[in-house]
Amino acid sequence: MKIFTGAQIHELDQYTIEHEPIKSIDLMERAAKAITHAITEEWSDTTPIVVFAGSGNNGGDALAVARLLIAEGYKVKVVLFNISNHLSEDCTTNKNRLLQTKHFNDFTEVKVSFDPPELTADTLVIDGLFGTGLKKSLAGGFASLVKYINQSPSKVVSIDMPSGLLAEDNSCNVRANIIQADLTLTLHQKKLAFLLGESQQFLGRVKVLDIRLSEEFIEKTNAHYLTLDEADVRKKLLPRNDFAHKGTMGIALLVAGSYGMAGAAILATRACLRAGVGKVIVHTPRRNYDIMQTAVPEAVMQMDYEETCFSEAVDMEDIDALGIGPGLGQQENTAIAMISQLRRAQCPIVADADALNMLASHRAWMQQLPKGIIMTPHAAEFDRLNGTPSNSDYERLEKAQNMAQTANAYIILKGHNSALCLPNGNILFNTTGNSGMATAGSGDVLTGIITAFLARGYHQEDAAALGMYIHGLAGDLAAKDLGKESLIASDIIDYLPDAFKRLKD
Repeated sequence: MKIFTGAQIHELDQYTIEHEPIKSIDLMERAAKAITHAITEEWSDTTPIVVFAGSGNNGGDALAVARLLIAEGYKVKVVLFNISNHLSEDCTTNKNRLLQTKHFNDFTEVKVSFDPPELTADTLVIDGLFGTGLKKSLAGGFASLVKYINQSPSKVVSIDMPSGLLAEDNSCNVRANIIQADLTLTLHQKKLAFLLGESQQFLGRVKVLDIRLSEEFIEKTNAHYLTLDEADVRKKLLPRNDFAHKGTMGIALLVAGSYGMAGAAILATRACLRAGVGKVIVHTPRRNYDIMQTAVPEAVMQMDYEETCFSEAVDMEDIDALGIGPGLGQQENTAIAMISQLRRAQCPIVADADALNMLASHRAWMQQLPKGIIMTPHAAEFDRLNGTPSNSDYERLEKAQNMAQTANAYIILKGHNSALCLPNGNILFNTTGNSGMATAGSGDVLTGIITAFLARGYHQEDAAALGMYIHGLAGDLAAKDLGKESLIASDIIDYLPDAFKRLKD
């Protein structure tokens, strides 16, 4: 699904108004009905409600919702902020409609100052102050109002966006001046900021409400941000030929493990095998031989000359994909062997973990990376790779986007809603996964899965997208049965068969 910017969402609204056609006030009413329905599903008409409305169209939505709630029998207090003495046309219309509502007289229009109403634990606050049109941090009276609401015991429902949160870049925002919603009822789609970890404390639960905006506009308008859902993944899956054999299902080489880190090699290898590859060859130090043979008898072992570390690049003849990095360590001879291995590879590559850390320690080598390489850093690994710390998730995402374009690489910035940055500048956000996967070894599992897909013949974009989706889906299925607290990396591997079955079925 396409994720539009705040500016594009405004264009989508206008296009819908012009081409449905529908009056803007009627589109606002459509949105208000969807919002009201979502609220009445969760709070009874005995709940006292305070509506804070701004002077723009977000405020217009809030005023319309107030009127519809009153019609449903709710007791509603409305505070409209008209500091500039100018309301948007639709906000004005909904103000007049509200004031004409029978049995309603609890309305305050603020133009200079006001005494805030009491907000108790029983009160529901509806935040309709600012939406996607906000371009800068809140200050002054609005900042004070936000702090007052946040410090209250009331539940808060935000319309479209928590007021004060910017639709995309909150790098320089004042976080204390953003509403902390318990529920965000967003219209049409999640906004980019919703997909970034730094915004989660403000959103609460998020419900996306369909208000039937123009499908024609959505179809023809390009978006740099997209989400990956199950329907997309199903289309990417290649059929498995009934006459396939291990030679036609790909040969993967994993360069992984050091003395004391055999577990990383085991996890990557088991995941690679479970992702359907024909054969896995594992190059690892000699001291890992017994444990690897015991833990993963299906894999072919290839021993390094060194006892405890990877020390020399190996032959790549007949190899269909290379996965390198899990548990390698960062000794200097390992770093030299690693870059030599990357140079020697004539097949698609996944670089993870210590491979990325060694590249970060030898940043000149970044110029030597093969085109189309897949890199899978978590936030700290990416910052080291980039050479400078990031002040926000958005800034880090922009840097990863630029690096993917400059290096002609595929970069999976790992985390909740992992982001796959493509060489063409687009970014795919994953929609599977959970906090139970925040455990050592999860990244090694992802490396194994993607390496398997590459060996099987998937293009880098599809291998990376499928890999992160199925990795997250297996984690979700594991968490459903085992709970998040007890989930470990090997559980993700154990649930890969269920993830594939779900997608195939």
